[in-house]
Amino acid sequence: MNLHDLVRPNIWNLTPYSCARSEFSGKASVFLDANENPFNSPYNRYPDPLQVELKRLISAERFISADQIFLGVGSDECIDLAYRVFCEPGVDNAVAMSPSYGMYQVCADVNNIGYREVPLTDDFQLDVKAMFAAVDSHTKLMWLCSPNNPTGNAIDIGVIRDVCQRFHGIVIVDEAYGDFSSKGTMLRYLDQYPNLVVLQTMSKAWGSASVRLGMAFASPEIIAIYNKVKYPYNISLLTQQYAINAMRHSEDVRRWVDTILSNMKVLVNDLQSLPCVRHIYPSDANFVLVRVEDADALYDFLLARGIIVRNRNRVRKCLGCLRITVGTADENNELINALSEYGAK
Repeated sequence: MNLHDLVRPNIWNLTPYSCARSEFSGKASVFLDANENPFNSPYNRYPDPLQVELKRLISAERFISADQIFLGVGSDECIDLAYRVFCEPGVDNAVAMSPSYGMYQVCADVNNIGYREVPLTDDFQLDVKAMFAAVDSHTKLMWLCSPNNPTGNAIDIGVIRDVCQRFHGIVIVDEAYGDFSSKGTMLRYLDQYPNLVVLQTMSKAWGSASVRLGMAFASPEIIAIYNKVKYPYNISLLTQQYAINAMRHSEDVRRWVDTILSNMKVLVNDLQSLPCVRHIYPSDANFVLVRVEDADALYDFLLARGIIVRNRNRVRKCLGCLRITVGTADENNELINALSEYGAK
């Protein structure tokens, strides 16, 4: 892969903003460089622009070199940066599996990038032949979500590797739900495929959606370009402090994941006994896609009882489906009781 040919010329030639905290190495005791207020420590100081301590902990947790890690304001910043770095507005395009996470298209539209959706097969598998049929000389990105949202299933690692091998642009694999899956991660193949970018997040298994911290893993060369384009202090001190503490207590995450997966088994079993449920799709995530007898009516019924699920009835290949997140045992029981009441009407 020739990275120079994939990156937008203006980005490749960009001289990044040089912020105060990145212009020296070592420790300092007097900071008179950034026009900060000298009072109200530590919040008066700009945060580490490259999140060195946090990346060191993520590196140890994910077994990835720190120079292969980019941190964004949620995965959404990592998604948006992919378009800004690689795609020329009004010229280039991206190819994506469908249905999948809606922000891939939203960010494409914001950046004026063509977005080509390729339907999954009827059993929600990747149609590799159709994906490559949608590719042309201006296709810079290919979006794969595994485990996929909203279908819940993971894509076979061998299939993803085949795509990385054959596609001459950037393959972005979104593993937001990967901590719940036993199917493996593409992180182990980063050194093998220089065109691979893997996205992960603290929003799901790490129970930290409100913190807004996303992670992109890629070659050091791609990460260096991301760092050149991002805003200087994109990750606040508060976020970094929180995430550092979370990384030091990763055993909590493993316990939460085990509990959620256990709760899912019970939830699926209970759902299967309900007359309003037509089919429950296999899931490698922390949610299940459920086809019901009348998705719109059932969604409104639950909403009136203060129970919010996701209505996917109008999403491609998800006709008649609700997406249900696995909650606590009590929350799941409340849902099942409401669905039972609906079926008894």
